[in-house]
Amino acid sequence: MAVSKQDRRNKIRKRIRRDIVGTVSRPRLSVFRSNREIYAQIIDDVEGKTLASASSRDKEIASASADRKEQAQMVGKTIAEKAKKAGIDTISFDRGGYLYHGRVKSLAEGAREGGLKF
Repeated sequence: MAVSKQDRRNKIRKRIRRDIVGTVSRPRLSVFRSNREIYAQIIDDVEGKTLASASSRDKEIASASADRKEQAQMVGKTIAEKAKKAGIDTISFDRGGYLYHGRVKSLAEGAREGGLKF
């Protein structure tokens, strides 16, 4: 039986999450990408809390007339600003089973431009 795209992504996601764990000193930047939107969260897995979040559905990003790749970069910059306000400068990047390519890569580059280290 053929494996669906989502099953394949979940298998890769589990393999990534075996190694990447968000802590208080180095939380995890998790990425979710849908066909239209992209979401990012900074998560402390020890406490089980989301410390900051941003998405392409935020008002200032959604109102900007930009393509999806540029929106992903804006989401990265926004999450970096929110992380800086929360006192976070170093993170672990969790690509969520997606290839480090296209919108996921743009989000990561935007976060780096915003000042996050990973």
